Amino acid sequence: MMRKPRDFDSELKTLTDKAKLLKERKVRQLGELVTMTGADALDVETLTGALLTAATCKASNEVEGWRRRGRDFFQGKSPSPSRRTQADTGGTQTGNGNAAPAGSETGAA
Repeated sequence: MMRKPRDFDSELKTLTDKAKLLKERKVRQLGELVTMTGADALDVETLTGALLTAATCKASNEVEGWRRRGRDFFQGKSPSPSRRTQADTGGTQTGNGNAAPAGSETGAA
């Protein structure tokens, strides 16, 4: 008995559709994250600059500080940016001191 040939075009279309759905979900979740963190209050240039800095940062200790701060945010351990801003804290961070306050420039002395 002969095996039925695979329909590669159909399989490729299915995989392409699934990849498109995953990409759309990722974009939607990133938008929700921007809003949830209060970063939607930033102008586009500032947000882009911050993301580019984070994406190209080579200082592992700084990246680890961001990672801890993000983990704390999702675990509810860190104040919401909408409730507490840099102006509210006088430009200093409360809590564990592992990362710079939101909106601060990296490397500023």
